[in-house]
Amino acid sequence: MEQFWHRLTSLAFHRSGERKDDLENRSYESNTTLPPETVAYLQQLIGEPGNNPQLYQTALTHRSLVHNPATADLIESNQRLEFLGDSVLGMLISEYLFQHFPASAEGELSSNRAKIVNSKSLAGFARSLGLGQHLLLGESADHHKIRISESALADAFESLIGAIYLDKGIQTAFDFVIRHIIQHPNYKTIVAAEHNYKSRLIEYTQLNHLPPPLYTVITETGAEHEKSFTVAVTCTGQLLGTGTAQRKKDAEQLAAREAMEKITAGQSSES
Repeated sequence: MEQFWHRLTSLAFHRSGERKDDLENRSYESNTTLPPETVAYLQQLIGEPGNNPQLYQTALTHRSLVHNPATADLIESNQRLEFLGDSVLGMLISEYLFQHFPASAEGELSSNRAKIVNSKSLAGFARSLGLGQHLLLGESADHHKIRISESALADAFESLIGAIYLDKGIQTAFDFVIRHIIQHPNYKTIVAAEHNYKSRLIEYTQLNHLPPPLYTVITETGAEHEKSFTVAVTCTGQLLGTGTAQRKKDAEQLAAREAMEKITAGQSSES
């Protein structure tokens, strides 16, 4: 896995002629202000000291802090790291499932991965680590609400994985995932649960020789750091369902859930 990821990341980071450490130094130049208890907390989570404290400060920075006028030009929120961490986590979980479930077909692997990396599961992992208590929030934000928010916790958890990957490499990120996801007491329960409605909707369209479902954001509401997205799912131009959540992928799941509930109800009435 190490060799594969070395080749893959080399392609990504060298495509523009820049090395990974050059990108880190360019993007995270400001001094870190993490409190000592958070530094100790992160070292305990990762299992070793970090090399770039600024990465971890960014991973813990909620966008409410960035939107404070006094700090807007000085810091970066964790949204970019969340984007990276989401991809890294998806790859690591995919690799783990592929290696440990050789008899599982592609559909089952995809379904199990979705159960593990959705915001509800990730927020649960983050809560068990007490991650919310270490989030860096804006003065005007509702601190209690954000520290227990499913969206904020899931984003911070993925951002932390992105920071670990950039700072320590893919193997340390994989070790973190093993300790705090695969070995989590709720891991088997999460995998056994049936709540991946997007996968179920795809399976339904495939079985009925229909085109894949199309997800579209139809509205965005709320302040920048507390946005809410409403997503519609359609197939062959027909509206199947809508869903609203703070993260687009969660809104997509809710839209798919409504679609599957309608489909199931329709099948029941026909029988």
